[in-house]
Amino acid sequence: MSDGENKYWYNTTTNQVEFGYASPAVDRVGPFDTEEAASNALNTLRERSEAWAAEEAVDEDWRKSTDADGK
Repeated sequence: MSDGENKYWYNTTTNQVEFGYASPAVDRVGPFDTEEAASNALNTLRERSEAWAAEEAVDEDWRKSTDADGK
C-alpha cells in the first residue's frame, strides 16, 4: 500500500475531501495529512502560487538588472 492511500485528498471536480484514492488522479490535489488540511487545499494552492509568482518576479528583476549592467 502506498502512502497516498492513507492520506486525504481534495477533489477539484466535486469540491469534496476524500480519503485515499477514491477518484482519478486528474481530479485530486494532495496528499494531505489531515482532513482539515485537504479542505483548505485551494487556499494552500493559491498561497503557494502567489509566493512562487513573487519569487519569479524577484528573479526576473535581478536578471533584467544584470543584463542592463552588461554583466
